[in-house]
Amino acid sequence: AFERKREARDARALIPISVKIDGPIGIMHQGDPHIDSDGCDMPKLLHDVELVRNTPGMLAGNVGDFRDNWQFRLARLWAVSSISASESWALADWYIRSQSLIYLIGGNHDAWSGDNDPLKWIAAQSGNPYEMHGARIALNLPNGRQVRINARHDHRGHSMWNPAHGPGKKAQLGPDDHIVLAGHRHTFGMGWHRKASGVWSCALRVGSYKSVDDYAHEGGFPEHNIASVVTLIFPDADEAGFVEVCKDVDRAADFLTWARTRHAAGKSVRKDAAA
Repeated sequence: AFERKREARDARALIPISVKIDGPIGIMHQGDPHIDSDGCDMPKLLHDVELVRNTPGMLAGNVGDFRDNWQFRLARLWAVSSISASESWALADWYIRSQSLIYLIGGNHDAWSGDNDPLKWIAAQSGNPYEMHGARIALNLPNGRQVRINARHDHRGHSMWNPAHGPGKKAQLGPDDHIVLAGHRHTFGMGWHRKASGVWSCALRVGSYKSVDDYAHEGGFPEHNIASVVTLIFPDADEAGFVEVCKDVDRAADFLTWARTRHAAGKSVRKDAAA
């Protein structure tokens, strides 16, 4: 039984996804939604969902904690929430079905539901991959190149000086992944690490859509939250320019549209020249 479990774990170590989109693509990495919280910035969340849906070449993923999902001693907090537990499931269902996601990571708040987690069923029905705690994804591009993403709700390791310390530690010591991503702490951080193999690995910590947080206010935590960022992938670039990061998702969408138009024009010119 142990060997079967180990084989299953190893088989899922890198989840392959075939990308049929030619040219540059973008991946919007969306932070902890906490969609049933009164502090969730719904206008921002709606904006990001629509941006993904309306921008050709834009994909998305989420690092978890879809709901506050108050349980155990924290269940008392439902009393001060304007959104009921049943309404929160409807919101989570809408969010997961609203866009095509290349990864959905279950966070610690989601894990509180135990084996009776409806998110697994919602994700399965919508065709979106859902993995508890973390997953490694290999995006296989049409030109044969591969983008590897190591997305977890959190990567172990913390530094008061560097919000991206946990992902950075994994980027330096882990496999040759191009994007190493976490959420959980409701802060933004970024760093770059060049592996001995020549791979440039981007360490990212994305924030949360829960922009009004009594817990953060009570603890006096510093404000450096960015709810979503975009990694732009340029399949024809060299290793150093293969992945770029843009903190402004609207600017990223505009640049992606321009880059895809330029790619299509160049492809057309090459085709005419060959003829």
